[in-house]
Amino acid sequence: MRRPERIAEMLKEEISEIVSFELEDPRVQAVTVTDVRVTDNLRDASVFVLVEGDEPEIQTALVALRHAAPYVRKQVGFSLNLRHAPEIHFVRDTVEERGARVDQLLAELKQDWEIQGPTEDSPERKDEG
Repeated sequence: MRRPERIAEMLKEEISEIVSFELEDPRVQAVTVTDVRVTDNLRDASVFVLVEGDEPEIQTALVALRHAAPYVRKQVGFSLNLRHAPEIHFVRDTVEERGARVDQLLAELKQDWEIQGPTEDSPERKDEG
């Protein structure tokens, strides 16, 4: 494993701990760190977070995290004993949201198919012919 990947994994664990247990801001209570990506020069870290709640709550939590980024960076530097702690950039992780949307669309298609039955182009109709 390359050094940036090892550092990213260590950062993920440490930042998760900091966000979960050290930040006392109630706006970040429903935040989960899902991934961390570090640049090759180890100067910048993108921290992907999943925030539970509606859109205003998500935006409020991201603002709070961005405000806390300097503190998180300082704590990471102390705990991991890094010469230069990377600049922390909190980013909203939308992978699960997109996955949920795909699941919803597939469920709607299945429901439509059950109501309308197979169409002329579906494999079920072609096999009957």
